[in-house]
Amino acid sequence: MSELFATTGTIAAIATAVVPQQGSVGIVRVSGSQAMALAQSLFHAPGRQVWESHRILYGYIRHPQTQQLVDEALLLIMKAPRSYTREDVVEFHCHGGIMAVQQVLQLCLENGARLAQPGEFTLRAFLNGRLDLTQAEGIADLVGAKSPQAAQSALAGLQGKLAHPIRQLRANCLDILAEIEARIDFEEDLPPLDHKFIISEIDKIAAEITRLLETKDKGELLRTGLKVAIVGRPNVGKSSLLNAWSRSDRAIVTDLPGTTRDVVESQLVVGGIPVQVLDTAGIRETTDQVEKIGVERSHRAANAADLVLLTIDASAGWTEGDREIYEKVQHRPLILVINKIDLLQEEDRKNIESKIQVAKSKIVTAAAQNQGIDALEIAILEIAQSGKVQAADMDLAINQRQAAALTKAKISLEQVQATIAQQFPLDFWTIDLRGAIQALGEITGEEVTESVLERIFSKFCIGK
Repeated sequence: MSELFATTGTIAAIATAVVPQQGSVGIVRVSGSQAMALAQSLFHAPGRQVWESHRILYGYIRHPQTQQLVDEALLLIMKAPRSYTREDVVEFHCHGGIMAVQQVLQLCLENGARLAQPGEFTLRAFLNGRLDLTQAEGIADLVGAKSPQAAQSALAGLQGKLAHPIRQLRANCLDILAEIEARIDFEEDLPPLDHKFIISEIDKIAAEITRLLETKDKGELLRTGLKVAIVGRPNVGKSSLLNAWSRSDRAIVTDLPGTTRDVVESQLVVGGIPVQVLDTAGIRETTDQVEKIGVERSHRAANAADLVLLTIDASAGWTEGDREIYEKVQHRPLILVINKIDLLQEEDRKNIESKIQVAKSKIVTAAAQNQGIDALEIAILEIAQSGKVQAADMDLAINQRQAAALTKAKISLEQVQATIAQQFPLDFWTIDLRGAIQALGEITGEEVTESVLERIFSKFCIGK
């Protein structure tokens, strides 16, 4: 049994981010059968405050032996089963920073608690029936959400919007299995099995699984976002584009070629999708060793990006240097950004896109004038949506583990359909049907192995 599954005893951990000399409140969370006793030994509540569930007490945390004052704090009491873990839970709400919460945690560990493993509070909530596995994963997604839409999707999982259809699909499979097994055990006492009905029900289940699988790529986008690299020759306005897009002076802008020597990052949200934008050094032949390193990093950034914004200078037109860069990045999803459009005459502005016969997606910008950013975001979303994001329910987005289990269930159902088509005996139908039931149960945690749980909860922070 791994350490993660040693879920007996009372556990404690810091449940808030701790930043030196910052933050007004820091929380130490304790869960387990000894949580109340530990709180009573450390916390002094003056006056006649009542120690009952779902109350907040005011008082002082003291060392139980020396009575030395550690902090002035609040104590939140949540007795089982009305708590996050369905165990007795207490939280010490201390002053923020490092020293107070670390001293309180150390007192908890010295007086009967042990340090919680990553995700152990949520694991206990799952094992005690407080959450199913999709809800637990929703909590992790909510903590790590990088956009409002990602948070909304995580909340949907936490509210059971994924678990409900999965449980319904599993129940439908169990009903079909019961019908088939009844005919195997009591063939003479029951009417013949309605093959058409069974096939129709399996088709409906498979179709719903397919619909859920279509949300996988959207879920990945919401969770991890897009990595977008701005590349091009020196002085074409890459840094100006980043600054206009991020509405900040994130990158240094000068008229001197080669100003950007390293990759500059900025975090944005476009249409609900987190976007990591990389402004790279201008790509050109150079003898300057520092600039040469920057150029190499630009190439690496372009090759690692989900989307490349190849930026050119409209006033210079399509140059040999642009062509050389294009040949190196054309294998990546790409948008051609024709920048500095404000330097052209009106007639030339109208014809510039048609003159450059590369890249399917082209937009014109005047980054220094904050023009064309909306068009750029629309073009990015069109590329993302055409290949990855389906126009499905934005509340629902499965993760890779859930997608793998759904795929396994779908394959099992296809095997059942093939078995029926080949007119095999009923016993054969049940084999793959059970496989589908097990795969669907893995998603909610009704059928799950220790190794799967360990992989899921080890990704949580210690205090969650």
